[in-house]
Amino acid sequence: MSKLIIRGGNDLTGSVKINGAKNSAVAVIAAAILCRGTTILENVPQISDVKILLNIMKKLGIAIEWVEKDAVSITADDDIDSSAIYQEVSSLRASNLLLGSLLGRTGKAAVALPGGCDLGERPMDLHIKGFTQLGAVCGTVESRYIQAEAQNGLKGAVIYLDFPSVGATENIMMAAAVAEGQTVIENVAKEPEIVDLANFLNGAGAKVRGAGTDIIRVEGVKELKGRRHSIIPDRIEAGTFMSVAAVTGSRLRLENVISAHLKPVIAKMRETGTEIRCAGSNMYVTGPKRLKAVSIQTLAHPGFPTDMQPQMMAMATLAKGTSVIVENIFEKRMKAAAELTKMGADIAIDGKTAIVKGVERLHGATVRAHDLRAGAALVAAALAAEGETVIENLNIIDRGYWQIAEKLTDIGGDVRRIDE
Repeated sequence: MSKLIIRGGNDLTGSVKINGAKNSAVAVIAAAILCRGTTILENVPQISDVKILLNIMKKLGIAIEWVEKDAVSITADDDIDSSAIYQEVSSLRASNLLLGSLLGRTGKAAVALPGGCDLGERPMDLHIKGFTQLGAVCGTVESRYIQAEAQNGLKGAVIYLDFPSVGATENIMMAAAVAEGQTVIENVAKEPEIVDLANFLNGAGAKVRGAGTDIIRVEGVKELKGRRHSIIPDRIEAGTFMSVAAVTGSRLRLENVISAHLKPVIAKMRETGTEIRCAGSNMYVTGPKRLKAVSIQTLAHPGFPTDMQPQMMAMATLAKGTSVIVENIFEKRMKAAAELTKMGADIAIDGKTAIVKGVERLHGATVRAHDLRAGAALVAAALAAEGETVIENLNIIDRGYWQIAEKLTDIGGDVRRIDE
C-alpha cells in the first residue's frame, strides 16, 4: 500500500513539464501491433497503465525495449499470440484496445474483459458491434473474455456508433485500417487522442480521414509498417496542474502543452478568476486569492471533459459561492465528494449533480483515492488544506501521473511518498 503525505499551505511556484498523454499512449501502443517492423514511440509516460500494457504485449511475443527514459521500441513479428486472457489483462481498461489491433493483425483475438477504475457501466457492445459489421464473429465467453475471429478476412462497412465512445472508435479504426475496402464510422469520438491515433496509423501507411470530426473514413491497406511517432501532451495532466495552481493561489508555468486541447477547461478556469496565458507550448497559470463559484456539466469532446470534473470539484470546495457540477458521462464519477467532505468540504450529491458550497478553508485528513481523477482532486485539495493530508491507495494515481510527488516537490510542495 503506497500513500502520499502532503502538508498544505506552501506557496507553489516554478515550472512543470507535462508528460505524454496516457489515453493516447495506450491506444498508439496497442496500434503498434498492426505494424510490421519496429515502431519507436517517444514522449511515452512510464505510468503503471503503460507498463502493464507493455508487459501484456511481451507475453504475446512482442519485443519491447525502453530505448530512452520516455521512448519505447515495439517490434511485432508474425508469430505473435492472439490470446490475452490472463488475469493481468483484466486489471487494465486499455487492454480492450488489443482486440482491434490483434484482430487486424492476426485475424482473431481473445482478450479478457477489461478492468480499470470503477466509474460505472462501460460496456463493450459498441466494440463488438463494429467488429461484427467488419465481418468478424464475436462473443463473450463465460463472462471472462471476448473472442473475435474473421475467418474470411475483415471487410469494410458503414458503422454507426450509438454513443461516441472513445474506445470503440479507436478499436474499430485500428481493425478497419487493414480491412478490405472502405469503412465509414459515424458518430465517432472526436477527442485529441483519436486524432493522434489516426496520425500514427497514417504515418504507418494507413488511409484514415476525418479524425476529429463526426465521421471517420478508412480505406483499408494490406499492411502497416513500423515508424517513429511522438505522443501528444497529456491535456488532463495539464488540467490537473492548472487546478493545483488555481486552488492554491499559486503561479505555475506548464511546459509541453497544446492549449487548443484545453479550451473548455481554460474557459471554466477563467470563470473562477484564474488567470491563464498561453505562449506557444507554454502555459502560465495564476490562481486568485479566492476562487469564484462556477457551474459545469461534463460532455463528450469538445465539451468539458469528465476526467477534469473531480479536479474542478476540489477547486469549488474553496470558491466563494455555490457551484453546481453535473456529470453526464459516468454515473460513479462523484467519488471524490465523500473524501473531500472529510477535509471539511460542503458537498451534497443528488443523482448526477453535485452542489458544492465553498468554505473558507479545508483541513488535513486521511483520505483514499477511489479512482484516478478523484485521486488527482485529493492531491489538489491537500496542497491547499491546512495541516497534513494522507492520501491512501496511491497506486490508483500512479495509473495516470508519472512522478507526481517529485513534480510537486520541485515546485515547492511539502510532499512525501511512502511505498509499503
